[in-house]
Amino acid sequence: MLFAAPSSPLKVGLQLYTLRDYIGKDVKGVLAKVAKAGYQDVETYGYSKDGGFWGLNAKELKLVLAGNGLVTSSGHYGMDDFIRDGSQDAFKSYIEAANNCGQSYIVVPYLGDKLRATADDFKSVADKLNKAGEICKSSGLKLAYHNHDFEFKALGPSSLYEVLLKETNPALVDFEMDLYWVVRAGLDPIKLMQAHPNRFTMWHVKDMDKALPEHNTEIGAGTIDFKKIFQHAKESGLKHLFMEQEYFAIDAYQSITQSAAYIKAKLLS
Repeated sequence: MLFAAPSSPLKVGLQLYTLRDYIGKDVKGVLAKVAKAGYQDVETYGYSKDGGFWGLNAKELKLVLAGNGLVTSSGHYGMDDFIRDGSQDAFKSYIEAANNCGQSYIVVPYLGDKLRATADDFKSVADKLNKAGEICKSSGLKLAYHNHDFEFKALGPSSLYEVLLKETNPALVDFEMDLYWVVRAGLDPIKLMQAHPNRFTMWHVKDMDKALPEHNTEIGAGTIDFKKIFQHAKESGLKHLFMEQEYFAIDAYQSITQSAAYIKAKLLS
């Protein structure tokens, strides 16, 4: 039996960047379709103090989500300013928004090139993540770091990901493993989980197209062996999973519905 048995508290989540071409035009309508497609949890992106979440403030977003039987456990928030110079102006607004809409996690989604140009930068980033993690903890939140593939490229004796895993405090910093990007970088997600148990409390479940590996496809239709990976969910420390897809060969809503159905039927049962 897989870890995520029917009694598991795991919800099927969606990173809303998947629907970036639609959500800014009709946030309420899109969220209703997300619920209809079979999702229970969403991960936000793109929040700003002025624009909120696609024109909604955090409390308004929470109400719309609740009206559709949805929650939001996590959000991607741009943290380059804090990592560059410790500026907390935007960071404070993220914490307020996350708490007001019911999120548990603030996730660093990406690092600008200039913040990771040298091996010394890697340790600086790790130090800033620890500090950000302390700030989140004091506000009842948890910090996590989301990977692409650049983190796995060696610069000097180590890669950025190796440094982050080694130098960040597990009590303060979690990791959101993007399974697609780990595989795309030529690594084995399971080996990472085994080497660093309980660090990967969130996953991005994103499949790799068979013909075009630089593209995503519906979960279960690509080349990533999710059934095998999900057997290691407990070892990973998995608490939240979010399906993400950035390219569509079919209708986007048909696609996300197909992926949700596969996750529920094949991976969480």
